[in-house]
Amino acid sequence: MEATRLGATGRIAEHRSARKLISGLMALCTVTVGVTILVGTGKASAAPTEQPESGMASSRISADHMQQYSDLAVTWLREYLKIDTTNPPGNELKAAAFFKKILDKEGIENHVFEYSPGRADLWARLPHTTTDAKRPIILLNHMDVVTSDATHWQVPPFSGEIKGGYLWGRGAQDMKDEGLAQLVAMVMLKREQVSLDRDVIFLAVSDEEVENTGTDWFIANKRDLLENAEFLINEGGENLLQEGAVKYIGVDVGEKTTYWLHVVAHGRPGHGSRPNPDSAPNRLVRALDRILIYRTPLRVLPVVNEFLVDMAPYESPERAREYRDIYKAIEDRRFQREVERDESLNFLLRDTISLTMMGGSGQTNVIPPEAWANLDVRILPGGDPKALLQAVRNAVDDPNVTVEPLEPEFRVANYSPTDNALFAAIRQVSAKYFPGTPVVPHITSGYTENQRYRPLGINAYGFSPYSATEEEGATEHGNDERIRIDEVRRGPRIMFDVLAAVVGE
Repeated sequence: MEATRLGATGRIAEHRSARKLISGLMALCTVTVGVTILVGTGKASAAPTEQPESGMASSRISADHMQQYSDLAVTWLREYLKIDTTNPPGNELKAAAFFKKILDKEGIENHVFEYSPGRADLWARLPHTTTDAKRPIILLNHMDVVTSDATHWQVPPFSGEIKGGYLWGRGAQDMKDEGLAQLVAMVMLKREQVSLDRDVIFLAVSDEEVENTGTDWFIANKRDLLENAEFLINEGGENLLQEGAVKYIGVDVGEKTTYWLHVVAHGRPGHGSRPNPDSAPNRLVRALDRILIYRTPLRVLPVVNEFLVDMAPYESPERAREYRDIYKAIEDRRFQREVERDESLNFLLRDTISLTMMGGSGQTNVIPPEAWANLDVRILPGGDPKALLQAVRNAVDDPNVTVEPLEPEFRVANYSPTDNALFAAIRQVSAKYFPGTPVVPHITSGYTENQRYRPLGINAYGFSPYSATEEEGATEHGNDERIRIDEVRRGPRIMFDVLAAVVGE
């Protein structure tokens, strides 16, 4: 997943639709019961249940078969994590071949589409078995992973090593773990001969971490294979584990919008031995300092207000008062400073600007004519990118420094509703595995490819069958990425039960 997770009280991530955003969000706030943005406060529930109560589809599977599926999950994920799909360059064709080998052996229809050398998408399908079929559900996952520096890892990033109760490897959190759970759930549906009233489509794509060429190619060239699907499950969900108990089941229903900016400073070049106060690097540093000092306005979405009011009982008396009247609180200078220090609140209440990349001379003793930096900007739903761009330019206030969007297209944020069969299934299954834990829809800080599928009329969600502590979740895109073995063994079962509740006759 492109997005990073954010802190103990709410590490959250991005989405899609063709409806008008503001009216849609207002409808989401006022019509849909129980919708909140997740920040991760509130009381923790009981620890996850290994054996759910009767009534779940998996409870009808023999213990011997369940043991086989759990063992397969560990074996297959180890193999999958050993495949180096670092993007760039990706080389996801190797991962597609891994999936294809399993799917062929299981007798599940599948096709690999190599849309450019070494880059491929894999599509597979379990067809409905009933006479009358509902619209399909898609299990979406991406095969590429971000870069990693082995010198900062305890084990090699592509070793698939088991150590200390964890399975280690780049992709163990983002998102080879979830792709594997989807695969095992498909195999379970096939082997257990579950009667299906809708097609189940497995779609593994390339290049999610960089340019989304895999999804874009598939939508442009193989859209018929999406079959007018009704639902899609993707990354973006988060189930926070604290002190041995799952605090919440976070289901991603929408995201902030990405708006990356490119800053270029121009100055007089020369030899590094003769300092030049108006050099491009010096101008860039001054401009970036002004940008980082600038604070975007605080803004409260109705759904954020609803969440904070709901969470007030679990906070300190002072913070509870602020949450109950957040519109008043954001006018208080002290609270504003608190927001800036609290990552989980800051991204919910304003557009954010992060300095992520810088460049200048290729040699230490050369003052370059240009120096540059990239800013990762995330805009709240309903925000105005042109107004934000002008505000950044005004903050820079230097004619020798330009600020321009990196991408010409600005994708308006979209979301999916919660009053449908898939969301009901997630609630139903979560109640069995995590008794007493709230299932909370949230808007994420980053991006997922759900944004690209919602405009096709598909209700797309981020849902994870795994729980993770703050420390474990922080390894996503970081060092020592890993997942607990017991989660690997249980996750596919949870995914199977969700699917069975949606597609089972």
